[in-house]
Amino acid sequence: MNKNQYDIKDPSLAEAGRQRIEWASREMPVVKLIRDRFSKKKPLKDVRISACLHITTETANLALALQEGGASVILCASNPLSTQDDVAAALVNYGIPTNAIKGEDEKTYYKHINTALDNNPQLTVDDGADLVTTLHTKRTDLISNVIGGTEETTTGVIRLRSLAKAGGLKYPIIAVNDAQTKYLFDNRYGTGQSTIDGITRATNVLWAGKKVVICGYGWCGHGIALRAKGLGSQVIVTEIEPVRALEAVMDGYQVMPLMEAAKVGDIFITTTGNKNVIDKAHFQLMKDGAILANSGHFNVEINIPALESLAHSKRRIRPFVDEYTLDNDRHLYLLGEGRLINLAAAEGHPASVMDMSFANQALCLEYIVKNRGRLKPRVYPVPEKIDKQVARLKLNSLGINIDSLTPEQKEYLSSWREGT
Repeated sequence: MNKNQYDIKDPSLAEAGRQRIEWASREMPVVKLIRDRFSKKKPLKDVRISACLHITTETANLALALQEGGASVILCASNPLSTQDDVAAALVNYGIPTNAIKGEDEKTYYKHINTALDNNPQLTVDDGADLVTTLHTKRTDLISNVIGGTEETTTGVIRLRSLAKAGGLKYPIIAVNDAQTKYLFDNRYGTGQSTIDGITRATNVLWAGKKVVICGYGWCGHGIALRAKGLGSQVIVTEIEPVRALEAVMDGYQVMPLMEAAKVGDIFITTTGNKNVIDKAHFQLMKDGAILANSGHFNVEINIPALESLAHSKRRIRPFVDEYTLDNDRHLYLLGEGRLINLAAAEGHPASVMDMSFANQALCLEYIVKNRGRLKPRVYPVPEKIDKQVARLKLNSLGINIDSLTPEQKEYLSSWREGT
């Protein structure tokens, strides 16, 4: 491996990273099963993969599975604050070029994406669609060699569907985010636990009794609300979709416009995938000591320039906590520079839930290679067979068996003739 292929903070961290990768693998039995099969069958032999993902212990186990499958893998970070530097160092030792440094600036971030694309990929693995977008705008000369790709996040899938609708998507991409074994578990339980973890590590705040305002009641919002409620918080949900708002009401939460919630909230968490969700008018209404955190993919959900314009001063009061002083000596606290707080201040999702998400990634990449040339350039759902296979493997790993339909039941479900 050429040193120009990788860029990490500190190679001496590799041993610590290796141990953490091994620890995570204990909670990723499905990826381990896939890795064992890949090692024997080599379904990705000589395939070049460029992956833009959070550089965590769980991602490392996916990358090692793809490598065992015969692929040439190169990694870069999908968020400037999500990299675990010891994991990046360990990956380089495993022979996987990795370009990621926690806290890297925007210039370095895109430099790393371009280094990953220098691998002349045949498959892309993306988390937020920055790699695919760069490929479609700045590195179009490489597109003809791409067989297909996968996308991990809600935000990325939205961007890619927009690109496809505009007629600009040049190769097929599978929306891993939309697999049931991804969003029902990763988005809900993973985001729920890791977001609370990140905010707690950054602030050491007591959740019991706090008014927690959750902006957006998709599956990520579901999970955060559930965990905050379990810790004794009074949960308020803000929404723009009437069905989701109604669901939040039926789940036992208060629902109100954000302008009302801004006056009473203690902790605000955005998880919408949209821009300027918490804006200048909201900041002006918030009480002294309000905490602002984001669990959406990009750092645009909280309007940081507007907050900066209102502030008389700003200081870093704790790691990942910036204090903004506004009129009347009010203080607002922004966590993790508005980036994904679960990865900025904590370790991201637990390995057990990422086991299913990354199993989908590996199996979908195998599916794309098997169906090379037969998929049109559009955004595809995860094949139902793969989704169910991941669920069965996870159940098996937990020692859980379930029932099967009898022949009579199958016939009944497929027939329209029987009634009362």
